[in-house]
Amino acid sequence: QVQLVESGGGLVQPGGSLTLSCAASGSTLSLNAMGWYRQAPGKERELVAYITTRLGITNYADSVKGRFTISRDNAKNTVYLQMNSLKPEDTAVYYCAGGLLPFRQNTNNWGQGTQVTVSS
Repeated sequence: QVQLVESGGGLVQPGGSLTLSCAASGSTLSLNAMGWYRQAPGKERELVAYITTRLGITNYADSVKGRFTISRDNAKNTVYLQMNSLKPEDTAVYYCAGGLLPFRQNTNNWGQGTQVTVSS
């Protein structure tokens, strides 16, 4: 069992930046990858980015490439999502997630979610 706790959400103006953090505890060695999903009102949950735990290989949704950066600190069992040049369409609840590879099909651990609102 893995517990995931997100932090860092909030309100930011368009063009601004925000960093999300996700601290993992429990059976973290069982994870091959960790990442972030988001869900906006009335929309399906979307995989934003993930990073493999061993080699640090990253993968991004086209909608965030060049603006978001995912990273990890294995010593702290923490994953980060640095979000730059934020747009109103990035507004969503962001969920930290963990699982096996391939990640999208094998995500089986979820955080409680943190709200990100991009608005002037």
